Amino acid sequence: MNTFFKEYLDYKSLAICLTLVVIGLVAIYSATFDINNAANFHRQVIWSLIGFVAMVLAAVFPLKSIQRLAIPMYVLILSILFVVLVVGKTISGSKSWFGVGGFGIQPSEFAKILTVLAFAAFFSRTTVSLSNMKHLIGGILIFAVPMGFVLAQPDLGTTIVFFGAMVPLLYWAGASRFMFAAILTPILVAFGALLGTTPFLIAVAASAFLLYITRENYFAAAVAFGITLAVGLSVQIIFERLPTYQRNRIATFLDPGHDPLGAGYNVLQSKVAIGSGGFLGKGYMRGTQTQLNFIPEQWTDFIFCVPGEEFGFLGASVVLGLFGALLFHGINVAGHSKNKFGSMTAIGIVAIFATHIFINIGMSMGLMPVIGIPLPFLSYGGSALLANMIMVGLLMNIYANRKAY
Repeated sequence: MNTFFKEYLDYKSLAICLTLVVIGLVAIYSATFDINNAANFHRQVIWSLIGFVAMVLAAVFPLKSIQRLAIPMYVLILSILFVVLVVGKTISGSKSWFGVGGFGIQPSEFAKILTVLAFAAFFSRTTVSLSNMKHLIGGILIFAVPMGFVLAQPDLGTTIVFFGAMVPLLYWAGASRFMFAAILTPILVAFGALLGTTPFLIAVAASAFLLYITRENYFAAAVAFGITLAVGLSVQIIFERLPTYQRNRIATFLDPGHDPLGAGYNVLQSKVAIGSGGFLGKGYMRGTQTQLNFIPEQWTDFIFCVPGEEFGFLGASVVLGLFGALLFHGINVAGHSKNKFGSMTAIGIVAIFATHIFINIGMSMGLMPVIGIPLPFLSYGGSALLANMIMVGLLMNIYANRKAY
């Protein structure tokens, strides 16, 4: 019996997930206690129980059946993303929710999982290869279509998560160095354009060098450089057409003191909360920034400041350590899986988690622009928690079937 559990039970994923969920519930209770918003805590407890059941089901459902159902389920979620654009509920400026009783469902959270599964199912076929241009375009379109629906809501944060999952999956599927350079150089140049003329020119020069040394042929390198340059030159035009709140968020990211009482308020208060926690913190439910509600809706996007202030550097390090252990273990599962579908799915799950963690904690510390991405397992939100626990269940499933071809 002990041998069976060691061989098939992914106790590491299970233990890390449940520990993070408990930390999240403790943090949400503290963050909402002083404003008598107990309903949020109670809802999160209910979603945690539902998520646990869903995680177990995802862990025991036959992996081959998941692979067969991946494409049909992907088509279904695309239909749902279209419907939500028509009849969905608008929350915080994004039309991405269905209201069900007192609960809200956000389909884009589940679209991330199903898109990864569809991509993995497509490229796990023996006749499909990234060296075939049609297959490459098909793989990119698997991500591009739901990204288009989500961006139309509009939900820029979730769109970035899709992109953050696509790039590692392309690498795992066998993309060349040049392909990665062609994908990443436009981002580098666009970021340089936001910083000013000199950073823009440096980014252009660096991109040209990167494309040259990774080139497969001169024509492809020239086309990629032309696209990169066009993206950089169009940044200012696109920036001026963004909604005011998004321009303010970008400006605040580049200059934290740009709007300290407006767009930059949450970030500044979050940094104060984390910094004031010291090494051991101020104690549970004794954080001044969180208990006095200086950070609006601190139980969602800025939940990291709660353990950071109340348990200090030590508490924040524990959270980061758990996330790091989950990501490392997920990569290990992907590397040891003999099933190509399972291996790519595991990498996609790791990429989704990593993008959320990197951006959310970066937001809380002023290192990333505020784009409304929750912290996995900790932030309040039923759809996100349920989706995250399903992904852990899939990771457990892949671990149990890692030796099966």
